Amino acid sequence: MGFFSKIKDGLKKTRDSISGQITQMINTFTTIDEELFEELEELLVMGDVGVETASFITFTLRQRVAQKGLRAPADLMAELKDIVAEMIAGDDALHIATRPSVILVIGVNGVGKTTTIGKLAARLKGQGKSVILGAADTFRAAAIEQLQVWADRAGVPMIKHGEGADPAAVVYDTIQAAKARGCDVIICDTAGRLHNKKNLMDELGKISRIIERELPDCDRETLLVLDAATGQNAVNQAREFQQAAGITGIVLTKLDGTPKGGVVLPIKRELGLSVKFIGVGEQLDDLQPFDAAAFADALFDSEEDLAARAAREDEETEGLPLPEEGPDEEPEAPITSEGLPEEVEETDGEEEPTAEYLAAEQALLEEAREEPEKKRHFWNRRKD
Repeated sequence: MGFFSKIKDGLKKTRDSISGQITQMINTFTTIDEELFEELEELLVMGDVGVETASFITFTLRQRVAQKGLRAPADLMAELKDIVAEMIAGDDALHIATRPSVILVIGVNGVGKTTTIGKLAARLKGQGKSVILGAADTFRAAAIEQLQVWADRAGVPMIKHGEGADPAAVVYDTIQAAKARGCDVIICDTAGRLHNKKNLMDELGKISRIIERELPDCDRETLLVLDAATGQNAVNQAREFQQAAGITGIVLTKLDGTPKGGVVLPIKRELGLSVKFIGVGEQLDDLQPFDAAAFADALFDSEEDLAARAAREDEETEGLPLPEEGPDEEPEAPITSEGLPEEVEETDGEEEPTAEYLAAEQALLEEAREEPEKKRHFWNRRKD
């Protein structure tokens, strides 16, 4: 199945909920009037687009109708698609050019964070990049074991400590292992606790200082994983995490199982956050890069146009080799002491951080005491 086919199928419930109902409503009108705009705004709100974003869309649509002198209600769908595509367009690519680059992944329990990390690791590996995982969500029960399952499926190594260990120590040891192995990308599973923002800030700040010291010029992404099925609650989560963690992008999961995919619009419009990946299924390759134009097409084009485009893509990709990724692959060789600093091998699977890590942490604390007025930022420090 081609890329657009996956997007089309994954957005079916959202398309039926939003554009399907809008089309039915528009077909009941013979002219474009204020009542049509009011009903359109109501349908957008019901489709989890949100009040503010729905109001913006209808305001913009009114302007375009006046500018272009549109009279037929049937002309509105094309304008709606263009407005949505423009609204959600932006920097939706991963910035991971340095070697290594770091991706921190955050998300509350149940949103699909661990699954996303596994799928992302498999995707990057299929693109020829060497990936290593760091199990730095050490406080959630079974998080480490779940991530290990996905590391095995994706065929990538993973660094872990015991449950309850210091997440920053896990990140430190993962960086050392990545340096020794020459890895391209480090993906770290981090905590997603929002009940105490200060603890989350402190934990991410500590992780960030380790990254800044060990990889000062590396590209960094902080991705927030959200469950599309939670609708406007996902927008609220994004707003809270944005304030606490300096998010650089969103991964929106479970789009295939919900009619609430309209949350993409307020996430971009109201929070200025780009959606970088969407989850449209359970398979390892069902994490797809976000494409604003394809998303708008899959949301607003007719079923006939969608089917024709998907068929053309499937025909073009038929016979092409499959990406070298999947749960049946053999994992990379486990990390051993050969070529690695001794402390990395010793702490893999242990609860206590290394002596070198503790010494480095003490140096950071002393530095902080000497410069208390220095404000530390821990969000995206990407090399320009």
